Amino acid sequence: MENSLILAIDQGTSSTKTIIFNVKGEVLAKATEILETNYLEGGYVEQNPEGIYQNVLLSVKACLAAFTANGGKIEDIKSAGISNQRETFVVWDKSGKAIAPAVVWQCKRSIAICEELNSKNGIAAEVKNKTGLIIDPYFSGTKLIWLNQNNDEVKNKIQSGEAYFGTVDTWLLYKLTNGQKYLTDYSNASRTLIFNLENLQWDTELIEIFGLKGINLPEPKPSAFHYGESLFEGLFEKPLPITAMIGDSHAAAFGEGCLNPGTAKATLGTGCSVLMNIGDKPKSSASGMITTICWSTEERVDYALEGVIVSCGSTIEWLKNELQLFGESRETEAMATSVQDNNGVYIVPAFSGLGAPYWNMSRKASIEGLTFDCKKNHVVRAALETIPFQIKAVLDAMQKDTGVPIQELMVNGGITANNFVMDFLTDLLDSKVIKSTMPDVSALGAAYLAGLAAGIFKNLEEVQQLFGQRPGLTSGKYLESGKQYAVWNSLIY
Repeated sequence: MENSLILAIDQGTSSTKTIIFNVKGEVLAKATEILETNYLEGGYVEQNPEGIYQNVLLSVKACLAAFTANGGKIEDIKSAGISNQRETFVVWDKSGKAIAPAVVWQCKRSIAICEELNSKNGIAAEVKNKTGLIIDPYFSGTKLIWLNQNNDEVKNKIQSGEAYFGTVDTWLLYKLTNGQKYLTDYSNASRTLIFNLENLQWDTELIEIFGLKGINLPEPKPSAFHYGESLFEGLFEKPLPITAMIGDSHAAAFGEGCLNPGTAKATLGTGCSVLMNIGDKPKSSASGMITTICWSTEERVDYALEGVIVSCGSTIEWLKNELQLFGESRETEAMATSVQDNNGVYIVPAFSGLGAPYWNMSRKASIEGLTFDCKKNHVVRAALETIPFQIKAVLDAMQKDTGVPIQELMVNGGITANNFVMDFLTDLLDSKVIKSTMPDVSALGAAYLAGLAAGIFKNLEEVQQLFGQRPGLTSGKYLESGKQYAVWNSLIY
């Protein structure tokens, strides 16, 4: 199917990207639409559900316009794949109207609920055993409990069986198919705290424990699957098949080629997901990692260990927006390299608590070691250093769990454009870091999976042939970086 093209929608926290790929994984057209996020008092983070949907339509429309302007034919687009911000979710009624704002993965409103659940004998162990996750505000389930307890409309509709829950993939599919399709994929389901990794079904016992009996849940399916068809509100003359849905970090793992056990990737964005393929069986972590679905087809399900880093690029954005230390994020590389070291300045980036391997969501962010001879460039350098520091902490934990050293780490995401961060990371890890040449690898992964389900690619082996060798970065100053990491890590506790 040489001339078949694939439309990939990457619906992220801060924007939606739409990209048209050919069968070689090459980009033919791309458009990005910025998405508004509301950061409220008390650590609440919300988005407008209808705004998410309209943002997607605007992105698709702009991408198609760019494609046709360069002579592209829309009829050559044969399928669509969706990657999405994961734990963010929407609750809507039977008419398809959202009955609460979308609760974003960064939101901390359920801290007290998590503390209560963790204090009850046996619940935390049962949740981890069944779902691979820990009880934490990061995951959708505890925030759904909060809505059920604090929003009367949500509570009443759950009790009457008229409330529909869905992560962003499900919400988009429901809207795009005019309510005809109510499905999710295994990777997104595995982020909710109510999905059983062993039988790949919603866990009725946990749903009852959480007081959510009566909630409608989408039917879980493999990432590569024929989910339905859509005209995209008239943007296509004929219905376009949607043949893949997958969480963005999982899509990135597939797009990077994490198809075999022991392969690992790190996506450096607003947060950071470090994900290691562990094969066809779930494995529990004793070192602060979570177990999750990696990616799946109708013939195969791969699992992964994941280290979730809550604040990555968001730390840099805070320095820009709140302290106004620079005008554009791209300036930070030159600022960091203009000073010899961090001058004893360290930042603990716990703006929304600390994720893996610490899992302390009550921890607050802090800047340590300030003296009068510290300049803003030292602060910026310290902020950039937190990204490699956190990745190393996660990889150390993964290697402790598996006993397998990670020789190469594949990295992607916007922050990989910062050479200071990349060089510091390779210094710190004392191993090869392979930097993706594709800046939108989540979209690429969704496209490859969509192509598999649509028959554009015959099998996984054909997709594997598309992965080329990417440029690697070699380490240099590990001893110095390692000492700095030891100081930083001591400040966490």
